[in-house]
Amino acid sequence: MGFFDYSLSIKDRIIEDFGTTLYMLFFAAIFSGLLGLCLGVIMVVTDKDRILENKFIYSFLDKFTNLFRSIPFVILLALIAPVTRAIVNTRIGPKAAIVPLVFSCVPFFARQVEQALADVDPGKIEAAQAMGASPFEIITRVYIREGLPSLIRASSITLISLLGLTAMAGLVGAGGIGDLAISMGYQRYKDDVVIVSVVLILIVVFIIQAVANHLIRKTSH
Repeated sequence: MGFFDYSLSIKDRIIEDFGTTLYMLFFAAIFSGLLGLCLGVIMVVTDKDRILENKFIYSFLDKFTNLFRSIPFVILLALIAPVTRAIVNTRIGPKAAIVPLVFSCVPFFARQVEQALADVDPGKIEAAQAMGASPFEIITRVYIREGLPSLIRASSITLISLLGLTAMAGLVGAGGIGDLAISMGYQRYKDDVVIVSVVLILIVVFIIQAVANHLIRKTSH
């Protein structure tokens, strides 16, 4: 018998679970990206000496992101289970896993966004203010445009981190390639399934990194 015979015998299951992982990654990334970007931008512009300085808002969001970033994902799964059920009407399955994935990813990405935009040259912001640009124009035309390469880099880091979190989605019956590696590979002593699962995950990571590197080169001044 060949080393990969068992993997070939469950190829349909592997394809299905790989698709489930991509499903969770895609939707969690969309929601996390939008929410994290908004949260990060608000934190940047409300920080001390920024264009919309607001000590209360910044302090609240700073504590909020620190709190959720400090909670291990496995615990977060259980902690927000009632919220998950209220949002998607179930606690199990891929759809249910997306909710805690977003809750875990948004604070992480928001911090990445905050750091990326905080490094934008203050002189360019002051120049935009002197020209009468509105806060919205400064955010879109200065902060985001100038910080775009850093934002892309932060997005790739977040996506890869999010991909790693999907491996734990099996705890809520979501399936996915990570769950397959454990339940069909590790627990059954089928090393070939583990290897195939790792290779599939690495392919996704390499694609994410390659696309990010290409976009960074295109957007760098």
